Amino acid sequence: TMKNPVPQAASLLLEKLLLLVHVRTLPSGSGGEPPPPAPDYYDTSCFKRGDLLEVPRTLFIHFGIYLGENRVAHLMPDILPALTGDRRQIQQVVTNKRLILGVITKTASIRVDTVEDFAYGGSILVNHMDRLFEDQVLASEEAARRAEKLVGATAYSLLWNNCEHFVTYCRYGAPVSFQTDKFCETLKMIIRDQRSVLASVLVGLASIACLGLAPSTTLPTIFIPFVLWMAG
Repeated sequence: TMKNPVPQAASLLLEKLLLLVHVRTLPSGSGGEPPPPAPDYYDTSCFKRGDLLEVPRTLFIHFGIYLGENRVAHLMPDILPALTGDRRQIQQVVTNKRLILGVITKTASIRVDTVEDFAYGGSILVNHMDRLFEDQVLASEEAARRAEKLVGATAYSLLWNNCEHFVTYCRYGAPVSFQTDKFCETLKMIIRDQRSVLASVLVGLASIACLGLAPSTTLPTIFIPFVLWMAG
């Protein structure tokens, strides 16, 4: 029997969107990664060991667990741990190439970085998810120890093992990803409503014809026809 291709197409779509979230745009003419923020960019005195840190990105949110002393444990797609055991190389800031290859090969690492490297200039929210779990919040030291035990190479899946799964397991005892679930539900609604899909496609084609290709506005309409074709 042939497997339903819709979940596979949805997974592919989510992974493509992930690249927009994590990939850092390099300055024009730059041959390497842009320099991280200055060491004093963030005031870490308000962070406590075991805190859950969130950094809003373009489409998704990146998560980490604060370990104290300006260190954050977080999960990132990365091909390098599968290729070498050299800790000095692995600990260097993850480049675009390493991240993209990690997504493609479904490999990642739970790594410890400075707050500056983790946030990469973004604003940080502290324990913002606690309101969703109420009495499930574990002791701060337990959350930090869970994160420390998991540091190292791991499998990667946007649907089943991403940075949000990692932090919710550490702080709340259950690996879940609300943003992935929400996106999947939205995608299902779009696929079910053929009229909305047709309207989206027409709007996207009109935008391309009249305004030129604008990734921020036409990206969803590019993937929707592909998903429909796979589902049909």
